[in-house]
This record gives sequence, C-alpha cells and structure tokens, in this order.
Amino acid sequence: MTHVIAIYPGSFDPPTNGHLDLIARGSKIFDELVVAILRNAEKRPLFSVGERRAMLERLTGGFNNVRVDTFDGLTVDYAAKVNASAVLRGIRALSDYEYELQMALMNRKLAPGLETVFMMPAEQYSYLSSRLVREVARLGGSIAGLVPEIVEQKLKEKLESARNEEENK
Repeated sequence: MTHVIAIYPGSFDPPTNGHLDLIARGSKIFDELVVAILRNAEKRPLFSVGERRAMLERLTGGFNNVRVDTFDGLTVDYAAKVNASAVLRGIRALSDYEYELQMALMNRKLAPGLETVFMMPAEQYSYLSSRLVREVARLGGSIAGLVPEIVEQKLKEKLESARNEEENK
C-alpha cells in the first residue's frame, strides 16, 4: 500500500478556522499532510514565518499525521522535496476556482505526477480569508469564531503593538 503525502501550501497570515477545517479534513484523506507556509519576499506579512509556524504547530498538535514546514520557490519543487504526490487546495468561490485551476494546470505541466485535490470549505467558512480577518481586526471588528482563540489573541497583540508604534512616531 502506498504512503500518500500531500502538501497544503499557503501564506496562513493568519491561520483561520477555514484553514483548520481543511487541515482536519485533509488529514483524514492523506497518510501525511504537510502544512507548507510559503516564504514570499514580495509580500509584507503581518506575522513572521516563525510566528505563523509556531501558531500552526500549536493548532495542529493534535493530528499525528500533520506537520508544519516552510518553503520558498515553486510548489512543485517543494512537493518533490518532501515526496508529496498531491497538493491540497481550498476553493471558496468561482474566483478561487479560476485562479486555482490555472495553478493546478501549471503545476501539472511542471510536474505531471503531482495531483491537485480541491476541497470546498465548510459552509460557515466559505467567505473566510486571512485578508478579510486582518482587515476586520484592523478596523476593530470582532473576529471571534473566524480564527482560533490563540490566533485572535496574537492578532490583537500584533495590531496593538503596531498602533503603539504609530502613536509614538
């Protein structure tokens, strides 16, 4: 029997309950799931790669077949490095599908043996994105239920620190 490894790549800035929903469901499908945090020098993330990794390691600690890692470069190269045969991706809306389809087809061109598995989030997370969470939190709205409590606390601390720095300028 083949040991099937999948990667779930993303920025996870911050990790949301939608991400955790896919991780939990993906962990039931694959023998091993690697949550792969993309180190993207072109983006200016709110949380450092180390902070995101620490949060995700804490949040996924209850899964014996899930591990957290970081990578840069092409997803297909990272997949080959960890011997993954699948990429797990979440699709919330038609706009996600169009982008993800292009990425999946390019990945197939670059690595013909790498499959992309699309999963829809649970209904309550179908609108949820890290960008929206950051925006709502920055504007003082409640993000309870959108992210795990530890992420909510870290996000509040991060934004409070940024506000204090701005006020002291």
